[in-house]
Amino acid sequence: MLLTHFSHYLLETGTDEAGRGCLAGPVTAAAVLLPPDFENEILNDSKQLSEKIREKLRPLIEQKALSFAVTHVYPQEIDEINILNASMKAMQESILKLRPTPEFIIVDGNRALNAKLGLPHTYGKQFSKAEITLLQSIPNQSIIKGDATYLSIAAASVLAKTYRDEYMNAIHEEYPMYNWKKNKGYPTHEHRQAIQKYGVTKYHRMSFRLLPEQLKMSL
Repeated sequence: MLLTHFSHYLLETGTDEAGRGCLAGPVTAAAVLLPPDFENEILNDSKQLSEKIREKLRPLIEQKALSFAVTHVYPQEIDEINILNASMKAMQESILKLRPTPEFIIVDGNRALNAKLGLPHTYGKQFSKAEITLLQSIPNQSIIKGDATYLSIAAASVLAKTYRDEYMNAIHEEYPMYNWKKNKGYPTHEHRQAIQKYGVTKYHRMSFRLLPEQLKMSL
């Protein structure tokens, strides 16, 4: 079973994102504050779990968590501030939604959660000075492969993945030719062939290389 805590703080939250490498759709982050006695032998990094298991874990996590939050950051904002900053911002927004406010944050990856705050941008949530101050005041630790080590980060990875998949399934109905219900916006051969044939949509990330250089896009 994964570890419950990294720090000595009781209100320690884990946060993670999903969809960073996709060509379409949002990058989605979740933050989860679990009770100290939370146990689950199945919970793991969402990438190591089947879709069926993730869907079973989602309501369990939501029911048992002291608090949880999920945030989508959409393509226009991703294109404006870049995908790395957008991923971090989605996690920061999720943290701000938690009640009670966490005392410590563990984040999957190798980048501190408050590395960049209050970036100038046009789209999405604008952080207030009070929110920036709050985020800066909470100690945090980045942990490589944290989603396969700590329960709270694993729980966040499951929520981020399932909520994002749900979103991609919904917009699949609007643009079924890209088969987002299956590929979730990732750069599969099928997805890129559809972009070449049908062009781009409002859900595509225009700052990404949507097609290999040898292919031309029909617009």
